[in-house]
Amino acid sequence: MPLPPDDLERLARKRAGAKLGWYTHALIYLLVNVGLWAFSSAGFGQRPWSAGPALGWGLGLVLHGVAVFVLGQGSSLRERLVERERERLRRQQSDDGR
Repeated sequence: MPLPPDDLERLARKRAGAKLGWYTHALIYLLVNVGLWAFSSAGFGQRPWSAGPALGWGLGLVLHGVAVFVLGQGSSLRERLVERERERLRRQQSDDGR
């Protein structure tokens, strides 16, 4: 079922905002971790410690990317979950209306 123009515009803006948020997240991740690596390599500490924060934050960045680019694109999993939820809400409304 096609979306009305207002809903289509709202969805397009939401998805574009989510993608822009991920790109911002990735840029900040890159800048901060390059800085941490440089600080770590300059001899502050016994051994390089910058890999820990990069790996932990990197996992968060990957999960953020999955949410935006895989689940946010209307994947079949997401669509099935949305349809199930829609049907559940319809049943709940019809049961409440009796």
